[in-house]
Amino acid sequence: MVRPSRRASALVVVLVVAAACGVPTAFTPRPIAKNQVPFHLLAPEAPTTTTTTTPSPSFVPVTIYLVNSTQQYLVPSQRLVAPPAPLAAVLDALLVGPTTSETALGVQTALSSTVRVLGASVTNGVATVNFNSAFGQITGPQQVLAVAQVVFTVTGQLTAETGVQFEISGSPTNVPIATGAQVPGPVHLLQYAALSSPAPLVAPNAGTGTTTVPPTTGG
Repeated sequence: MVRPSRRASALVVVLVVAAACGVPTAFTPRPIAKNQVPFHLLAPEAPTTTTTTTPSPSFVPVTIYLVNSTQQYLVPSQRLVAPPAPLAAVLDALLVGPTTSETALGVQTALSSTVRVLGASVTNGVATVNFNSAFGQITGPQQVLAVAQVVFTVTGQLTAETGVQFEISGSPTNVPIATGAQVPGPVHLLQYAALSSPAPLVAPNAGTGTTTVPPTTGG
């Protein structure tokens, strides 16, 4: 009977020593109180990412066409318009005419200051441009140049193959080509090739080389 008692005493000593050394005596999982769990395990922080966006440009460059007053051919000049630079806004920039420095270089426009764009649209490769009645009051050689300015500006913004249909107050109208012959339209860039510039316009605006045109609100 002595031996079992000794074995029991030895087992008690082993359990006491194990507990004192921090060795767990439980063999099944048990819940841990929340106040005993390290904070970073209760609410781990998700990794943060930084997203950068590129701001849209305030203005975009477009090309309009003016007239060399000496030799009566067209010259390109750059303007800045608000994005996305719709065709009506580009035509509005054309109607503003030459800058002071361009005028000093002998550059002018055949479009009178009373001409206004009433609308502009593109369908099936044809750009329809609608002007007020002042456009129809331009006559003679100036009319040829005015029409050419519009055709060059429109096709420069779109494609060289784009046809241009002119309207006055919403009604289609005949316009002259470079030879002076009146045609119903749409007209094309090649019909005004004789008026193209032999050389680009130099420094239209001192300092920046461009003119900023306010955003259009109509058409």
